[in-house]
Amino acid sequence: MKLLPLPALTDNYIWMLHDGQRALVVDPGEAYPVKRALEEAGLQLQAILITHHHHDHIDGVPELIAETGAVAYGPGRENIPEPFEPLVGGDSIQVLGIRFQVLDVPGHTAGHIAYFAEPTDQVPLLFCGDTLFSAGCGRLFEGTPAQMLASLDQLAALPANTRVCCTHEYTLSNLRFARAVEPDNPDLLQHTRHCEALRASKLPTLPSSMQLELAINPFLRSRQDSVVRSVQSFDASATGETQVFAALREWKNQFR
Repeated sequence: MKLLPLPALTDNYIWMLHDGQRALVVDPGEAYPVKRALEEAGLQLQAILITHHHHDHIDGVPELIAETGAVAYGPGRENIPEPFEPLVGGDSIQVLGIRFQVLDVPGHTAGHIAYFAEPTDQVPLLFCGDTLFSAGCGRLFEGTPAQMLASLDQLAALPANTRVCCTHEYTLSNLRFARAVEPDNPDLLQHTRHCEALRASKLPTLPSSMQLELAINPFLRSRQDSVVRSVQSFDASATGETQVFAALREWKNQFR
């Protein structure tokens, strides 16, 4: 299986997984990058996986279904244009011979889902939409801090070598904030240099890995003493786990 991030819109990635003949894509906010990749590689689109209802993740779906006959899957608790197969946490689907587990990960949106797979003889794979970014997490548009913290805890418990396929190229800006939170974290400085070199060569910083995110992502590290101390310098009233996480997210919202 080959995994490709297809750049789309301003800073989105549409993830494509294919076996040389059949393909699936995740969160196609526009159809053209997918159609071009299918044509160039001679692939047939079999399935579309949708994580949440935002337009930059679904606007290409109707055109791709109409032109390829692909089956779309998406969150059953969100308003997604039909036709699509509704899914909720605990469900599983079989696509390209791979079993994907569906995880409920509310926070960014109320019904956000993610897709996790452990393909035979391959590194595990997570399509996490806008719940988890490299060195960051999604804004809380519809969910609560408690929901997002629980969602991130669920993802953090996945195997350390899981490939983390986020859907935006936000890594460098997220790393700037992460360094403000943990200026003495050596993993952050090292990874920043690596990502700066990638972007200078016009290469994606993704996929990440869960092991890396546990070392650099302040939203997965919100219980670490170093993060708690920094958050409390921003908001001294943040004491409990959820309050610290909420203040961390608010700090990021304001960070420039």
